[in-house]
Amino acid sequence: MAGLGKVAVVGAGSVGAAVCYATMIDGAADEIALYDIDGARARAEVLDLRHGLQFVGGGRVTGGDDLAVCAGADLVVVTAGAKQQPGQSRLDLAGANVALVTGLMPRIAAVAPDAIWLLVTNPVDVVTYIAQHSSGLPPGRVIGSGTVLDTSRLRHLLAERLGVGVNSVHATIVGEHGDSEIAAWSSATVGGAPLLDVVGPAGERIDAGDLGQLLHEVRTAAYQIIEGKGATNLAIGLATSRIVRAIAHDERAVLPVSARTTIDGIDVCLSLPSVVGRAGVLSNVPIRLDDAERDGLRQSAATIRAVIDRVLPA
Repeated sequence: MAGLGKVAVVGAGSVGAAVCYATMIDGAADEIALYDIDGARARAEVLDLRHGLQFVGGGRVTGGDDLAVCAGADLVVVTAGAKQQPGQSRLDLAGANVALVTGLMPRIAAVAPDAIWLLVTNPVDVVTYIAQHSSGLPPGRVIGSGTVLDTSRLRHLLAERLGVGVNSVHATIVGEHGDSEIAAWSSATVGGAPLLDVVGPAGERIDAGDLGQLLHEVRTAAYQIIEGKGATNLAIGLATSRIVRAIAHDERAVLPVSARTTIDGIDVCLSLPSVVGRAGVLSNVPIRLDDAERDGLRQSAATIRAVIDRVLPA
């Protein structure tokens, strides 16, 4: 299937620019439009991107501070919002970023009524839930970037520890994109073999006692990056472009994106392995969890729901 006609990216900060850059290289859309209230910043990013079009086979890049640049978009990617500061959790950003996104959505929907929405703004699970709830759009059409990046971080760590290629590692982070996320260790495999059974080429292996530290490293990775350079942007740009590609080409790829679901009676948005295609999220894929992991997922859902209840517009 051909790619999307137009992807609109809302927010010309470091994440929005990285999403545009990665999507342009991927060739998933004929046109990328970048919107920001800071028109000078948006136009500068657009000009910079245009200067590289020759090297990726062409296409169009447009943008500015007029919402009309989003008109007719097939997919709207929202990155705008307050960014996480050193010492802040993603959930600390909820109030300001929910207000920003819910204020923008009706205005963008007026010019792009048929778009699928992909939320990247943190706290992404809370923002995605309220965006879907407020818009009334089908749950599958309003999705969050979820734990696609967290899952990549976990697979990278496991591949390094075992001395194997990262594409041979299949392990997933589920729940909140944040401090309550959990690793689905029960279903983690390397080349089809259970994770704890694998011995790397130099005798490397992972023991059950290592799992807690590995999850801690995934949960705190963003804090390390923010401390060192102020923001995470490159990997989330790539992770977002991976989701865009799945939508653009109707891949039916299984990705841990955030979408509305119910966990033990808790109505929430969080990440589970989901089938992603041209219409957005099509379905969930059951994942094997042991009792402790299932309890962790329930607690993660409750953590997200508590913040939703605090900031949900009346």
